[in-house]
Amino acid sequence: MELIQAIVYGIIQGLTEFLPISSSAHLRIAPALLGWSDPGAAFTANIQLGTLLAVLIYFRGDLAKIGGGALRGEPQERKMAMGILIGSIPIIILGFLFKNQIETNLRSLYVISGMLIFMALVLGFAEKIGKKSRSFETLTTKDALGIGLWQAAALIPGASRSGSTIAGALFLGLDRESAARYSFLLSIPSIFLAAAYTAFKHRTEFSGPLLTPLLVANAFSFVVGYACIAFLLNFLKKNSNAVFIGYRIVLGLAIIALVASGRLTEFAGMP
Repeated sequence: MELIQAIVYGIIQGLTEFLPISSSAHLRIAPALLGWSDPGAAFTANIQLGTLLAVLIYFRGDLAKIGGGALRGEPQERKMAMGILIGSIPIIILGFLFKNQIETNLRSLYVISGMLIFMALVLGFAEKIGKKSRSFETLTTKDALGIGLWQAAALIPGASRSGSTIAGALFLGLDRESAARYSFLLSIPSIFLAAAYTAFKHRTEFSGPLLTPLLVANAFSFVVGYACIAFLLNFLKKNSNAVFIGYRIVLGLAIIALVASGRLTEFAGMP
């Protein structure tokens, strides 16, 4: 992999991990359009470490409060810590069970395009019927499990982890900023475990020629991802997800048209 490719992948990861438009979709679509080889699910999972670091640093105050309070037995902080852990269970279990499909057949451009459009409609419906009256602190363990099930939909490329969790939180009545904040915190265990698993599984590749591109991509994904967290939290204070919904539908329809016309193949760039 050329360094310019690693830089592009890092920027894409940072831009799309937290915006509800699907990082896995863009990391699959971009190389197909550019005529590059698909970086693969393993590389895609590992460049999330940069965005994971961005979450840890941006929310270091929240994490310290929740972790410290949970250790001291404070009910509210213990509830929040358990909510993050319990909400991570569905995606971890389902990700392990369906890892082969995630790395192969589900990377079809038809599947990705369909999920871009489908989850756009789901997010639009959540925007329409969600009451947006609950704050971050009102989350219960039951809420966390429900949102965790929504997060598991992101195992299908194109669904978007942030998009699906924000939609689930909106359905439960959370306001947009709280939905996004919980989505970011909920990403921490699943991103860490996915990256750790794939790094171990592909350790011979990542310790060789892919090591430098991986480090470069993570550096760019960290910087861009940190900026995107700040942007989205401020944006959702006064705006809906309409712009992201519209973008997903247009992109999904465009990719379907390109594949249907033969300008792209369904598995373009994949070995």
